[in-house]
Amino acid sequence: MIAVLGLVVGVVAGLVVRPVVPLAVEPYLPIAVVAALDAVFGGLRAMLDGIFDDKVFVVSFLSNVVVAALIVFLGDKLGVGAQLSTGVVVVLGIRIFSNAAAIRRHVFRA
Repeated sequence: MIAVLGLVVGVVAGLVVRPVVPLAVEPYLPIAVVAALDAVFGGLRAMLDGIFDDKVFVVSFLSNVVVAALIVFLGDKLGVGAQLSTGVVVVLGIRIFSNAAAIRRHVFRA
């Protein structure tokens, strides 16, 4: 229940404050969101499997976001930012769908 309350408070604060993303960080935001979603789905799967650890979740969340952003940043500096961005999204997308399938199997016992 605390997580849902935190989500509601965060959405309301975002709508009221209307934060501005700096132009230099803008290309990395979608990648960071996908990396964060990967960590969230992994945490949900771990919770359903009974092996959730909050420290592991926080480290996974932060490291996923930082590593994904660094890969895209490095790709931008090498001139292959679009290709590395696509690669990061594909890899994280595969992980997200794998975790979603495991969550579905656990919830529906299928």
